[in-house]
Amino acid sequence: MFAIEDLLGNIYTTDAITFVDNIPSESIDLIICDGPYGITNYKWDKVGTIQEFNLLLLEKFSRILKAGGVLYLFGKHFALDFVDYRRFLSLQSRIIWYQPSRLAQGRKSYTNNYDVIFYLSKGKPKTFNLDDIRVPQLVELEHRKRVENVPSVKNGPYKKTAFNPNGKNPGDVWGDIKQLTYRSKELISRDYLNTIQKPEKLMERLILASSNPGEIVFDPFVGTGTVPVVGKRYNREFFGCEIDPVLVNIAKRRLENPYRRDNRYLANPLLPVQDSLF
Repeated sequence: MFAIEDLLGNIYTTDAITFVDNIPSESIDLIICDGPYGITNYKWDKVGTIQEFNLLLLEKFSRILKAGGVLYLFGKHFALDFVDYRRFLSLQSRIIWYQPSRLAQGRKSYTNNYDVIFYLSKGKPKTFNLDDIRVPQLVELEHRKRVENVPSVKNGPYKKTAFNPNGKNPGDVWGDIKQLTYRSKELISRDYLNTIQKPEKLMERLILASSNPGEIVFDPFVGTGTVPVVGKRYNREFFGCEIDPVLVNIAKRRLENPYRRDNRYLANPLLPVQDSLF
């Protein structure tokens, strides 16, 4: 078993299951898990039954999360179907990350245009920083003020939902954060488009909402390093693991300057690093 202080600030070359078993119990404030979806032919995405794989992850994550700690689990809508995850964590909501720009190639059914981010917690979430993630109001201001003055609203149970000049709750359908494209400056390589690398703005929202400066954020599938980079940018303690040594090297190079948002300089072939713990 590792000491949590020895892990902070590092990315390790190893598999998530082995690594998590060596993390101290109740030591993590936030986990962001963008791992296998179980839908592609990539070697890293073949995990058998994705529901059973995710259930195993939730069991292990529930041990290392602090009381009130949060897990964001990426996947498709069926990622937790027919498994009793309630033994380990409570599902607060399913966030729909809507992508209207995806190619609609379906010919016999509707094309999938979204991913799901399962928002789970160990008991009641201890942190939700709404003011850090507000988005612009879409309702015309004068109309909103008129609605607020209707007696049934002004004197009823919804009187606390008054207009906030700083914006509103982003809700559970997110269409304002676009997926990366070939033209995105933060995209490292086309090889990672839409499968491995997620937008920094997406991870920013999750980290800002569910953690505070100085708290510990863990990423079990680091990929290109977006979660550690954003965590470092916002003064969170972080650590993670990734089985692909080339990706570990990319992530570590990004961490050298967490405020840099143009990653095209990383597109050249990189030599892997060897720092496996096991």
